[in-house]
Amino acid sequence: MANDAPLHRDIRVLGDLLGEVLVEQCGAEVFSQVERIRLAAKTFRADPSPATRQALTDAVAAVPAELRNDTIHAFSVYFQLVNLAEQNHRLRRHRDYDRSQQVLRGSFRDAMATLANRGMKEDDVNRLLEEVGIELVLTAHPTEALRRSVLDKHTKIAALLEEMDDPRKTPRELTAIHEQIRTEIVALWQTRSVRKQRITVLDEVRNGLYFLDQILFDVLPHVHQKLEAAVRDQFGAQSIDLPSVIRFGSWMGGDRDGNPNVTAQITEQTLLLHCDLALNKYASRLRELGRDLSSSVERVGADDELLRSLDTVSDEPYRAKVNQMIERLQNTRRRIHGELPQGDFYATPADMMADVELMARSLANHRGERLVDAYLRPFMLQLQLFGFHMVTLDIRQHSGIHEQAVAELFQTAGLPDYMVCDETERVRLLSECLASPRPIRNPYHTYSDVTTEALAVFDCVRRGHEIYGRDCVRDYLISMTQGASDLLEVLLLAKESGLFGWPEGPSEPPRSDINVVPLFETIEDLEAAPAIMKSLFANDVYRRHLAAHGHRQEIMLGYSDSNKDGGYLTANWSLYTAQRRLLAIAKEQDVKIKFFHGRGGALGRGGGPVEQSILAQPTEALRGHVKITEQGEVISQRYGHPGIAERSLESATAAVLIGATRQNSPEWQAAHERWFALLDRASEQSFRAYRKLVFEHPDFLQYFHQATPIDEIGKMNIGSRPAKRTNSAQIQDLRAIPWVFSWTQSRHLLPAWYGFGTAMQHVLQEDAESLHAFRAMYRHWPFFRTLIDNLQMALAKADMLVAREYALLAGEAGERIFPEIEAEYDRSRTVVLLITEYDHLLDNRSVIQESITLRNPYVDPLSFFQVRLLQQLRETTDEAERDALLADALQTINGIAAGLRNTG
Repeated sequence: MANDAPLHRDIRVLGDLLGEVLVEQCGAEVFSQVERIRLAAKTFRADPSPATRQALTDAVAAVPAELRNDTIHAFSVYFQLVNLAEQNHRLRRHRDYDRSQQVLRGSFRDAMATLANRGMKEDDVNRLLEEVGIELVLTAHPTEALRRSVLDKHTKIAALLEEMDDPRKTPRELTAIHEQIRTEIVALWQTRSVRKQRITVLDEVRNGLYFLDQILFDVLPHVHQKLEAAVRDQFGAQSIDLPSVIRFGSWMGGDRDGNPNVTAQITEQTLLLHCDLALNKYASRLRELGRDLSSSVERVGADDELLRSLDTVSDEPYRAKVNQMIERLQNTRRRIHGELPQGDFYATPADMMADVELMARSLANHRGERLVDAYLRPFMLQLQLFGFHMVTLDIRQHSGIHEQAVAELFQTAGLPDYMVCDETERVRLLSECLASPRPIRNPYHTYSDVTTEALAVFDCVRRGHEIYGRDCVRDYLISMTQGASDLLEVLLLAKESGLFGWPEGPSEPPRSDINVVPLFETIEDLEAAPAIMKSLFANDVYRRHLAAHGHRQEIMLGYSDSNKDGGYLTANWSLYTAQRRLLAIAKEQDVKIKFFHGRGGALGRGGGPVEQSILAQPTEALRGHVKITEQGEVISQRYGHPGIAERSLESATAAVLIGATRQNSPEWQAAHERWFALLDRASEQSFRAYRKLVFEHPDFLQYFHQATPIDEIGKMNIGSRPAKRTNSAQIQDLRAIPWVFSWTQSRHLLPAWYGFGTAMQHVLQEDAESLHAFRAMYRHWPFFRTLIDNLQMALAKADMLVAREYALLAGEAGERIFPEIEAEYDRSRTVVLLITEYDHLLDNRSVIQESITLRNPYVDPLSFFQVRLLQQLRETTDEAERDALLADALQTINGIAAGLRNTG
């Protein structure tokens, strides 16, 4: 396509420069090996046959051991460069839209026009903005295969690619840019792509803060101002007091579920790192303001209130005020670090905001409105959004830890044996303890390590609230919530640490300083969730806790484990129906629910375009703040560049605004009960098919370990947490991330589609009218359309041609298992095309379709290398050889992850 010509130019330039660097750094022999393998892969992909397959296998096998790592590295770096070219092309297209004055789909302008077409007025929109919002939570889930050092090189190359588009550049200047890119490619080539040591928790914290520091601190206020402008332009609003519609949270340093490295001490250090970054950013901004705000009293005057607040008389009062603020900020830092302040300090961000507002009023009163808009308004938004905590930290822990801690507290206090009590008795005992002002924690008793650490976390949160403000930690998440007692246990531990307490008036709500958030993960837990929450909403103590939080309850839904437990279709349908049932119960009890969607980047973990996933939710679920995890490589893909970050945030927020005001189509209104019944039947069949293979087939576990690089992925040092919750080899004990990561590497992508074909064929054969219904569902129901479109992408990225190579590694188990997988893939693909009425997968997403087609010949060599290396690893007993083979295998994992743009 003509408009893709600049993209192809960039890829050609980067590819040529990489080839030159390859010859320069490694010699002509490595370049020759790469070209020979590339041509063999293209031939194989164009005409798959035993002969072309053997030719590619032979080309890979012919690479000498001493050249193998460089050859693999060349393909890996190529994909990194292609990804940068595609990112730059996205930005280029966005700029083209801006220049053409067209309304970009998914933009704020598009959203406001949609709201106006739905009959909304300015007051309606202002109320909507108060009610809805999106919170994006950065997590340390180990799916970012690239090191920070590598990502830094990417940032530099991306900036140079943007410069190439500047029409003012002369040929000489373009040549200089090419040379700079060549230099960065050399630096990228010489940088080790695989970590030598496992990353620590604080490394993860700093990596997350990098995006807040370098990108989001400036982009987030800009996006809010862009939303304000869109509201003004569409509705003619004169002034808008926009709330914080978009916020960021983090799990890094707070997520201790299955990660023994996250301790209370680590959480304390995390909160301090967050605060230090916020104060550093404000100090830097104040220094900039000191340079910009040079207005003179002699020329324009200033408010008496401002002048009286200064220590000395000054003709440049704003500069004097800024200097005073810098001094107070330094004292604030001293106080937070436990040092003695040498003067006045800011006790809260509101105190600092008061000083900024004082300057803003004075400027506005003396013909400085433009200066307020240009300089102070962004700073005020930064203070509003980031406070002194920079990013809100969530705490997450497994329910079993709380159970052990409460049992020990009960035992020490002489209360009944908690571990032998049934659920009803536990709820009764916990409610009585919560209703009583009497503590059960004995300050003179030495508890076990588990209980001591559990209590230390709540003590850490209380201290954090005192030092940084309550926004530093708001939510405590409970993994594997299976009963009301799981939430009451956390409330009791909070009470024993001073985060929950009763006032003197018995009718008043308690002081409750933390939200208690259940996490429902498995299919069984999702089905039980409505009954659990209904019992909690009926509990007097818990109702009064909710009253302290405005009768709002956050509930987290786990996409990863539900998918691993029940397969793609059943997981998605269970999550959708659980939301509807929970919303119905909450409405009965006059409680507002905020859903927290635990989505991963991969399609098997709820991944896909975030705006589509938002629109796929029930409309009622969006009428409140929506919370979504941003995990692993998705963080750098969405927030590694200011332009991409701005577009990602804008499209996600616009989707919330559109989704929250959406009226279901007439077709949905008329047929939704029939559609729900069809999906109930399909989900049941899909669940059976998936469980039959994954949990019941006697050869499946062997196949999984032999036909995927699961054991090698555990050695990648890409995260601080173990790959398994226990030492068990069972599927249910494996974390969802390496589970999905392994199937992606082996080109199966099995968790993202398996069971769908069997289920849908069963329903189609049973109900002659169901095909018409499924096609109507695809046209008129956002949930089903997103379900099918993500399935299309998974099926397009999966490749049975290459997956067969991995199946050969499993021997007889592969001979028995792979034909079943391949047959289910064919069934799923056939049914998707039948429903969508497309000729090919992704006919509605031609850009992605073409990208996959172009990438495959370059991913295939890495897959063939990986298969060969895995086979050699499993055959050799020589330690030195194993180390060399493993290093090369890990290199292929990096390369395939870059090529498919997905890990876990």
